[in-house]
Amino acid sequence: MVKNLPAILEKHVLWLRNKGGARADLPEADLSEANLSWADLSWADLSGADLSWANLSGADLSRADLSGADLSWANLSEANLSGADLSGADLSEADLSEADLSGADLSWADLSGANLWITVWPLWCGTKRVKIDLKIARQLAAHFCAVECNEPEYQKAKTAILEFAKLSHVAKLLGINES
Repeated sequence: MVKNLPAILEKHVLWLRNKGGARADLPEADLSEANLSWADLSWADLSGADLSWANLSGADLSRADLSGADLSWANLSEANLSGADLSGADLSEADLSEADLSGADLSWADLSGANLWITVWPLWCGTKRVKIDLKIARQLAAHFCAVECNEPEYQKAKTAILEFAKLSHVAKLLGINES
């Protein structure tokens, strides 16, 4: 565990406000099981840090460097991860419910078993090679099948994956079971 973590967080907030302080520079830090709920860690360097089982609910991690970090089983519900670098991060079994991942780099990240309920997931090149499980694959397919598009090419693709999408836990909510 990191010594003087409260002081580091205090200095980081001062740094963010241009009132002295210092950026939270915690690469490879052991923050497993740490309670960082609602902490402002925007722009912090947490690359390669062990944040497994950490409570980061409501934390501001926007623009933070979390590349290669272990966030397995972490609570990231309602966290702001917009613009964060999560490339290669382990987010397996993490709770990302209601988290904001807009603009986040998720390339090569592992989201297997993660809870993505009402999560903002960006559709851009920063999500290439994301590892997901069957539940998340079905959820993505269900969302694809829930959009309205009358183009024959879309209708053919929708028909091809509809039965798969109907097995998603969100299928009924999205109304695709009636399709």
